[in-house]
Amino acid sequence: MPHSYTLSENAHAVLLPAFATTELSPAVKKFLSNGGCSILLGESREEYVARAMTAQRQQQESTQSFRDIVTIAKSLSGNLIVAVDQEIAGIQRLHNLVSPFPQAKKITLEPASSFEATCAKIALEAKQLGINCFLAPILDNVSGINPWLQNRTWSTNVELIAKFTSAYICGVQNEGVIATAKHFPGFSNIILDPAIHADAEMIASKDDIDENLLPFIDAIHHNVEMVMTGPAPVNAIDHTKPASLSAPVNDLLRNKLNFPGVILTDDLDSQATLRNQSLSDIAIEALTVGADLLLIADIDDHIDQIVLSIEDAVHANLLSEQRLANAARRVRNLAHRYGQ
Repeated sequence: MPHSYTLSENAHAVLLPAFATTELSPAVKKFLSNGGCSILLGESREEYVARAMTAQRQQQESTQSFRDIVTIAKSLSGNLIVAVDQEIAGIQRLHNLVSPFPQAKKITLEPASSFEATCAKIALEAKQLGINCFLAPILDNVSGINPWLQNRTWSTNVELIAKFTSAYICGVQNEGVIATAKHFPGFSNIILDPAIHADAEMIASKDDIDENLLPFIDAIHHNVEMVMTGPAPVNAIDHTKPASLSAPVNDLLRNKLNFPGVILTDDLDSQATLRNQSLSDIAIEALTVGADLLLIADIDDHIDQIVLSIEDAVHANLLSEQRLANAARRVRNLAHRYGQ
């Protein structure tokens, strides 16, 4: 008979805790033992801003340090999504442990098929480390101001973005690494950094947004497994809610673009997402509007707090138990297919 999952197991399955080390905290070990099936080996704020891993990290980390943490994590969880940021022109969490991407200005000098082969090689090397998910590629067409994505994108031509990011998706997924198209629905112009400014918002016309959807449409056509929604409001679609908490944004992705895979929120700790609400409240809100997987930081007792809040929300009929179960099922199915 199919396994019947408890409410608590489902609440754990929809969380993606991020941490900047290659060691599992007691909180993450408990999380994995209780039904969690995904982790993000992240970077420090300093590295995020610099778009590069520190020299100290590069000296200390090895192939074996990644293999060791994955072995321990999988012993607690079984099938597991182990994610990193491995962006084409931005943050490359695996630094010199895998082959590099071409320099940004040289990406389109080779055929897309050659770029796909390069991405496949990087994915194969990542798999040897135990990594099976890239939170990449970035599909945003940054045609205006965007300090948040500065030095993380490589083109302002939506057709080229679509062509080469789809090559990335095919290359890595053919080698057993999940690709994540981000940041839906595309952030072309956002004056403030949503990570640190609560009033950051994406300002663009509906026509511009529709045009910049092309890379996402192409990614879905090429069977991208995961799409990450953005951290700030997109005014022309929903000026009241950050994209990750927006019913119209999630409806556009799931029902209008017919995306069947896992919808991942951007970091729920982003100030433009929090907007003076509690982390637990926005976690419930994200699940309610259609998110399947919630990106959170492994800080203090955040994981336990959110799990308990999800359970309480179901008991209070503030969150559908079936909606939660459907989200957990999508995440588990993905972990099962790529975690073998």
